[in-house]
Amino acid sequence: MSQGKRRSRGGIPSSADDVAGNGLLNRRALLGGGLAFASAASAATVTGAAAEPLKDAPWSLETGAVTPVLQTPSRFEKNVVRTLSNPNNEMRTSHARTPHHLLDGTVTPNSLHFTINHSGIPDIDPAQHKLVIHGMVKQPLVFTLDTLSRYPLVTRMAFLECGGNSGAMFSNEPVQATAQGLHGLVSNAEWTGVPLSILLDEAGVDRSAKWLIAEGADSLALHRSVPVKKAYEDALVAIYQNGERLMPGNGYPMRLLLPGYQGNMNVKFLRRIKVVNEPAMSYYEARTYSQILPGGKAYRFHFLQEVKSFITNPSFGQALKGPGYYGISGIAYSGNGRIAKVMVSADGGTSWAEAALQEPVLPKAFTRFRMPWRWDGQPVVLQSRASDDAGNTQPTRAEFVAVRGQTKKPVASANAFPNQHYNGPTSWGVASDGSIKHVYA
Repeated sequence: MSQGKRRSRGGIPSSADDVAGNGLLNRRALLGGGLAFASAASAATVTGAAAEPLKDAPWSLETGAVTPVLQTPSRFEKNVVRTLSNPNNEMRTSHARTPHHLLDGTVTPNSLHFTINHSGIPDIDPAQHKLVIHGMVKQPLVFTLDTLSRYPLVTRMAFLECGGNSGAMFSNEPVQATAQGLHGLVSNAEWTGVPLSILLDEAGVDRSAKWLIAEGADSLALHRSVPVKKAYEDALVAIYQNGERLMPGNGYPMRLLLPGYQGNMNVKFLRRIKVVNEPAMSYYEARTYSQILPGGKAYRFHFLQEVKSFITNPSFGQALKGPGYYGISGIAYSGNGRIAKVMVSADGGTSWAEAALQEPVLPKAFTRFRMPWRWDGQPVVLQSRASDDAGNTQPTRAEFVAVRGQTKKPVASANAFPNQHYNGPTSWGVASDGSIKHVYA
């Protein structure tokens, strides 16, 4: 067994370095700069480097390529792409999933940000596009991209998550898919735009109004009901994404951003906001994004994306190359606020250790967590549970299923959406040969 340590039993750490079962190490090894952990990890992999002279590789012997006007990833990163639910370019609802198991940090690159488009991506001329605010207001207003750009802009880091993300987790048997396949309909970006409250105040919202109907310029005129209260909290009319204009699939030239709220409510290609006193009960809020409960009833509304986390590395689709030191890493987020802590287990939930959180920890945004780990080559089950600063903790799978239920038969694909708003844990089973499967623990 690696490093001469005994394997933990019954959740009892096997050495003074361990803080939980199966080799989870104290997070201080990372918080203090990770020097001790890095030294131990490199000692297991670097052999005889000092005895070999450094040789020039072919790329060091010739002039490189000319710098392009638009930079793209290295050709060696060709597999770091989104996966599509309809790869044959069928004209129907399309899902493009973020490859979480191939990324790190917290900001999702624009080209890899997830998208769902129910009637394709419209080719909108920004010079002709307009946003109208009307209804229960003193003065209806019309905004163009140019007029919005003249307002004082603000920037917010925020995640967006489809209510159907992780839908395959409702299967009564674990679907064998990557973190991209299971959880790829969530991403995190820096959004810049005009606070919606400023525009509403300029229009003069009637005090008796309780709702907004936000509508997009796509062919379906997708529209959702939004509480006026949320609009005045932190809503934006976003026109930039990670410093550049919005990607077409993410709502170009302007979209509604409702931090922490269900993705479909963050209406893309925003063209109309109607101030009203009752919700619209539109197709997407009354049918597609309504949660069905085990007794057959459904929530009328479930706007909030609740506290959640999942391990991205190591995870399904990857493999460990023998016993030794590894870093467990993943993302956590909550529509209720900041992540307060993330606990990690290497024994299927028998014992837990607190992971290190990567700064800055921002509200309603991705937080990257990391945990040093010594694997002894025996089978283990990895999982994480997050808590937010509002006092909410990610439920266990048993707790979640008891309230929300699961399918009676296995789900055939990660593209399936048996229900909405799964926020239970994800468990990765590591076999003695280093292979990784999706398991329920």
